[in-house]
Amino acid sequence: MGVENKMSEKNLEMRATAARICRDYLNGAWKRVTTENINLKRISGGLSNWLYNVQLPDGVVPIRGEPRQVLLRLYGQVHGERALEGLITESVIFTLLSERRLGPKLHGIFPGGRIEEYIPARPLLTKELADPTLSSMIAEQMGRIHMMQVPISKEPTWLWDTMAKWLATANDILENVDEIDPRQHSNVYALRSIDLEQEINWFRNLVAREKYPVVFSHNDMQEGNILLRQDTQKPELVLIDFEYCSYNYRGFDIANHFVEWQYNYTAAEYPFFHELPGAGPTKEQKLNFIKNYLRTVGKDFQAEGERVMTEIKIFSLGSHLFWGLWAIVNAKLSQIPFGYWDYAVSRLRNYQYLKEKILVSGPPTLLDITHRRKVTDTD
Repeated sequence: MGVENKMSEKNLEMRATAARICRDYLNGAWKRVTTENINLKRISGGLSNWLYNVQLPDGVVPIRGEPRQVLLRLYGQVHGERALEGLITESVIFTLLSERRLGPKLHGIFPGGRIEEYIPARPLLTKELADPTLSSMIAEQMGRIHMMQVPISKEPTWLWDTMAKWLATANDILENVDEIDPRQHSNVYALRSIDLEQEINWFRNLVAREKYPVVFSHNDMQEGNILLRQDTQKPELVLIDFEYCSYNYRGFDIANHFVEWQYNYTAAEYPFFHELPGAGPTKEQKLNFIKNYLRTVGKDFQAEGERVMTEIKIFSLGSHLFWGLWAIVNAKLSQIPFGYWDYAVSRLRNYQYLKEKILVSGPPTLLDITHRRKVTDTD
């Protein structure tokens, strides 16, 4: 049986699993749900989790304030010796964000997933990231997260540790071409022409030239992880998927968000994404985002604006390199249908393009902006 069929809302084993989890971890009327009467609906979600909307049986009402419906999240493939540590950290972070109303309420954690508040909402569309009102709200949400104090390591080692871990796996995958679908060989050979270890070292040395601000970061603020509530009069956003949260360079979180303007993950057919090369933010759009972000974190735009723009140029490279490695690893390990090989080539091609621009013009440095008195809207 294929993964899609096994995880289907109609599969009896899947329905039995969902009913058992809800009976074990929820109270009141949930104690009586069964394989037959549970309302289970698979919904779209991230690339690494299976998500379901679970509702009490028709005609059953909550007894003592328990939710009428919940979101059941089942983790996808978990690999590596640090996977468990990562899940524990994510659970702590999710709980803190839940308590501070920056994310959904947490109803339960179990081996292999968790039960969350179901929020009547939809993910943003890629094109909506450029909407001025929504972009300002995203900037504020990011700023609120960046101000959090979270009880995990404050050193920005997550980025380098994760890339080093993925590099080892990626190199192993790329070396064993015979185990890869022959239809992907052109992509594989394109990726094999890149010395990934050398690129990581080059980028790390570039970052090491300056002391960039480190904050608690989401690290994956793409449109699928930003929900627009459907049950409020005014627009209200809720962030989800905190599996990549860590202390990291401020510039990475902002740059990574802007890069996501150029990728749409709703394509119905292979490779299940569209690259939108001309959809990146203009300088004016970046500056408007930065203004709202800096106001939220209590910093002066005139003093910090150019500094953040410089960080975006540097860490856009890091975004492409990071997710390019991720895609190579998941091309072999993930069972979720997605054009990982095509995505890896796209991200690493964009990395190389931005690197060439920096090599030609020289890397932007904080020294370059010390003599500028204010941010302007022109390059």
